[in-house]
Amino acid sequence: MEIGGKVQRLAELSIGSIAIATLVLAGCGGGSSSSTTSSTTTVTTPTTIAVSNTGLTGIVTTIAGLAGSWGTVNNTGTAARFNGPGYISSDGTNLYVTDSLENNIRKIVIATGAVTTLAGSQTAVSGVTDAQGTAALFNSPRGIATDGINLYVADTGNNSVRMIVISSGMVSTLAGSVTGASGVADATGTAARFWSPSGVTKMGSSLYVTDAVNSTIRQINLNTNAVSTIAGTAGILGYSNNLAGSAVMFDGPADITNDGVSLYVADLLNHDIRKVNPSNGLTTLVAGGAFNTIPASGVTNGTSSSARFNKPFGLTTDGANIYVGDTDNHTVRKIVLSSGLVSTLAGSAGVFGTSDGTGSAARFNNPRGMVYVNGKLYVADWYNGTIRKIQ
Repeated sequence: MEIGGKVQRLAELSIGSIAIATLVLAGCGGGSSSSTTSSTTTVTTPTTIAVSNTGLTGIVTTIAGLAGSWGTVNNTGTAARFNGPGYISSDGTNLYVTDSLENNIRKIVIATGAVTTLAGSQTAVSGVTDAQGTAALFNSPRGIATDGINLYVADTGNNSVRMIVISSGMVSTLAGSVTGASGVADATGTAARFWSPSGVTKMGSSLYVTDAVNSTIRQINLNTNAVSTIAGTAGILGYSNNLAGSAVMFDGPADITNDGVSLYVADLLNHDIRKVNPSNGLTTLVAGGAFNTIPASGVTNGTSSSARFNKPFGLTTDGANIYVGDTDNHTVRKIVLSSGLVSTLAGSAGVFGTSDGTGSAARFNNPRGMVYVNGKLYVADWYNGTIRKIQ
């Protein structure tokens, strides 16, 4: 079905404009798919193939940032500060976080908890500048993925996809407008147009992007920078299942991940998780309540279409399971890929807070992106301004 009111949709997909304003005001005072494996390291990110699931018990701790205190402060552990950490990726040694409301990309050394700014403003200034390190400017960056050499960032407010060379911090625009212009064009490099790109994942020689307001899944060929649409049609919003290519309908797709074969999409406003075949765009339901064009939200654990989410935002996989940042339920959910069984790993549905603890005793406040590294799950806890660890 065709749904009008794109300005309203943009507000919804911009993570809740009223909530963002509240948080900003509160904080004013203050490639080929690759698996990195060694005797000590197993990394599973939205850009790598899963190896195994070591079994998470749901123990939640805070590794960086302090709930209720926001900004760009580079320090170690809870002495560091973030402001709206949105998505997260890893090269096995470091975490990379899009600190969305500070308009920068932060780096966390996993072993020490040391936080630095890799690229983007140190003072929350937004812009579209390609440059090195803190001289570069972003505008509300969200999705992030890595191949171990480069970071790929969905620069949501600039309607573009940016690339950061990790070793130097050099930022360039890979695809989309260099002036922030939105649109729907399939083309090469900066001639292409996106509208609020949200999630990114790398598989093979392609980068896949959830184009949120256009409600489509886009592909960037990293050999040529050519952009194409593999599923969905810009301007046609709704729900469909077992359809392919331009016949597919999404409603505000947020994050995206892959297992080396298939793509998995958090379809935010349909409250479900979808599976997409990258070769033909065939899209099927993994879990959640959207069916017969009716987006059903809720908190139910169950199997496949009997389960319910409430604005699922972030995704990652360990190959056997998908982990979901169930944003408005303030929980982290787990989907067993072999069965579609959904359970709650940590947090309590509908109850937000800041508490470390085990399972339902822990509290989150709008958990978003996440990454699975070395048998642990790292979560960007948006409104708390913290990075949490689940083991």
